[in-house]
Amino acid sequence: MLRPRHTRPALLLTAGLTSLALLTGCADGDPAPGAAATTAAATTAAATSSAPTTQAASSSPRTSSAAASSSAKASDAAAAASSSAAAASASEAAESSRAAEAEAEASREAEAEAEAARAREAEESAAAEAEREAAAEAAAAAEAESAAAEEEDSATTVGADLTAAGRQAVRSAQSYLDFTAFSRSGLIDQLEFEGFSTADATAAVDSLDVDYAAQAVKSAESYLDFTAFSRPGLIDQLEFEGYSTAHATAAVDGLSIDYNEQAAKAAESYLDFTGFSRSGLIDQLMFEGYTASQAEYGVDAVGL
Repeated sequence: MLRPRHTRPALLLTAGLTSLALLTGCADGDPAPGAAATTAAATTAAATSSAPTTQAASSSPRTSSAAASSSAKASDAAAAASSSAAAASASEAAESSRAAEAEAEASREAEAEAEAARAREAEESAAAEAEREAAAEAAAAAEAESAAAEEEDSATTVGADLTAAGRQAVRSAQSYLDFTAFSRSGLIDQLEFEGFSTADATAAVDSLDVDYAAQAVKSAESYLDFTAFSRPGLIDQLEFEGYSTAHATAAVDGLSIDYNEQAAKAAESYLDFTGFSRSGLIDQLMFEGYTASQAEYGVDAVGL
């Protein structure tokens, strides 16, 4: 069954009102043609004049909207540019920070490597020094062992023609020579003083290879360490110890001795024990073998 159609009420109402108006006009009388024309013209003019105003009113919101849209776009573009610049700046700062950190890390690594190299160098140097010291000690020990072996061999060889007592005398003589200097006769006397016979002592000393000139020098230096001597006084002392005149003279003249200072020491030593006049002290020093000028120097040095 079809749905019934309904006429639009608005159109029917409008048509009815229009018919009513026409009927009313006809009842009142037709208007003059000029008036109708005037009315139509006014209506047309009003419609015409209102059209631009309506268009202007309609155009104004569109213009404002376009301007606002353009401003918003410009603002968005500026914000985007600012954001891009900020991002670029942040990226650059981050890159700079990473570069600085990398440089610092490289510097730390270089310093650590340098420190490690210095430590290795110090360790290697210490090891080399320890090795040199060990080698020197080993060489010294080997030399001492060799010297002891040579001494033992020498004693055995030398003592081959000696009596048992003579071989003991050789050992004693070598021991004495290790500690102090002796002339030939002085060493024989020392062995005799120890109880060896003159024959055993003499055979023992003569079986040794002793440089008595060098022994004289050692004796002279030893005497000068303890007391003052003039040149002739020191030569006399060495001769008294059993050195030959040649050995004694060569030993004394081979030393660098300031006899003026020796005279001053001798003068001071004399004054420590007894009193002297100036002339008496000069005479005493000259008696000891000092020259007149040396004696006067010594006396002047002690204030007489």
